[in-house]
Amino acid sequence: MDLIRAFSEHPASVGETYSEHLVRAVCFGTRMVLAGFACLVHGLLPFLFVRTGSQTIAELNERMIANRPLPLHPIASDKRLPL
Repeated sequence: MDLIRAFSEHPASVGETYSEHLVRAVCFGTRMVLAGFACLVHGLLPFLFVRTGSQTIAELNERMIANRPLPLHPIASDKRLPL
């Protein structure tokens, strides 16, 4: 795999340039780290950050799905399996 393709293949698959994907991934990662710290604090002090972790997960999931391009192949559809 050549170097340019290594940096552009995945971002292109989600409809973004490398720099757009970088900024978006850093923002998502930062939010997840902060929510993770809130969860750790919540574990020690259960009256703090009662909904922070679950709200962050729901919000990030919604943002990711809302901006996802339509699947190119039926097999790549967004069907969810039962848990």
